[in-house]
Amino acid sequence: MKTFWIPTLALTFGAGLPGCRDATAPNPGAQPNPSPQLPPQLSLPGAPPPQLPQISQGTLPGQPPLPGQGAPGQTTLPPPEERIAQLQVKVTPPTLHAVNATFGGGLVRYVGYEIDPPQPQPGQRFRLTHYWRAEKPIPENWTLFVHFGLPGEPGIVANGDHIPAAGAYPTTLWKPGATFRDDQVFGLPQAFPAQKIEVYVGLYQGDTRLPLDQANLGEENRLHVTDIVLGPPAASPGASGLGQGPALGQSPARDGAGSGPNSPLPTYTAARRQGPIHIDGVLDESDWKRAASTGPFVQSLTGASTKYRTEAKLLYDDEFLYVAFTCEDEDVWSDFTHHDDKIYTQEAVELFVDADGDGKTYNELEIAPTNATFDAYFPARRQGMDLSWESGMVSAVKVDGTLNNPSDLDKGWVAEAKIPLKSFASPPHMPPLAGDKWRINLYRLDWHTGRRINEGSAFSPLFQGDFHNLPRFGWLEFGK
Repeated sequence: MKTFWIPTLALTFGAGLPGCRDATAPNPGAQPNPSPQLPPQLSLPGAPPPQLPQISQGTLPGQPPLPGQGAPGQTTLPPPEERIAQLQVKVTPPTLHAVNATFGGGLVRYVGYEIDPPQPQPGQRFRLTHYWRAEKPIPENWTLFVHFGLPGEPGIVANGDHIPAAGAYPTTLWKPGATFRDDQVFGLPQAFPAQKIEVYVGLYQGDTRLPLDQANLGEENRLHVTDIVLGPPAASPGASGLGQGPALGQSPARDGAGSGPNSPLPTYTAARRQGPIHIDGVLDESDWKRAASTGPFVQSLTGASTKYRTEAKLLYDDEFLYVAFTCEDEDVWSDFTHHDDKIYTQEAVELFVDADGDGKTYNELEIAPTNATFDAYFPARRQGMDLSWESGMVSAVKVDGTLNNPSDLDKGWVAEAKIPLKSFASPPHMPPLAGDKWRINLYRLDWHTGRRINEGSAFSPLFQGDFHNLPRFGWLEFGK
């Protein structure tokens, strides 16, 4: 699936699955968090990245704060009960566009939506308000998602998964017959590549979407809410006016040379292996000790610092690419134990490789703290995921602490692996020549803060919520 993405309240990720992993996200399976981490504002591709933390998804200039999400400048949110009360709607507004589609056999109703301003302009922010209602008691927690698409483009360009009221209002608390509002504010870049934005909504749990009852109103259990028609570009991104405010905050780039989607791509030079490497999760060989570090990973959406440190090292020889991740972690956990399990839905480290740099064919490899592995080949960005491809990766994990025990305090974990070079798609030379460059990115998914917050970090920040954002991959140079 082709995805450019935006920072949002919640985020999971899986090729062809309901959400798209990455970012700072509440865990939909966890209990509501009375003091959640404040989520970032929202921006579309090309907009400057948000600076964390922010209050909810942002506000419109001169307008009150988003219902249930606090006021600008707050460092904590109101109590959950207050946030939930602010969302309740007794009378639907006259500006509501009625939809009245249902999910789950009449379990949940999407009542309608509002857009303010009705025709947003590139360079502006706009508010999208959804109106939902439970028609029956909902026995399980489902996470809301909002997908943005562009006409004629495959997949989605933005994916916003969240639980209303900044995580305080899961579906199990929705009162049957009571309509509530769910507000989001989005920022459009000045140079936006389309005149329309397709809006889809739905609910998901794990890998399953709640069925859309009116199949003719959407696709793949996504309700096609509307097409937002954009106006001409705003005169300047910082001009005043409804839906238009100051540009989202810049986040410092790793090298200080710039920030945002146009910041320089990092290069890692892998040294050639000189001595034996034992894949055991213990990086005590002389080659690992002399190998350069990537430096700390940064938040993939913003380039900002992460809660817990992650760094990686790479080596190579004529047969293998070696990679080692060192992850600081106070709660090391994973439920997955089998190869090609969907380990990307929990804690994991990942290596993406576009060996020939064509922006099309690439490979994805992952390791969980249990040493469960996942590998896949993609013939095009987020399309045709081939799980039959086997990398031949040999891996090991060493946990400094106790795996799957949230009651104690861990220090972290190390994942070490070697991958046959010949298994990667379309390498320019085999074996690689000194000076050859491949496109790669390295990631970590860390569920922290009581396993409620999913923080995605990267070697090369993406400034979009899609780990498959190939144009933002960094460079792997094969050293002498």
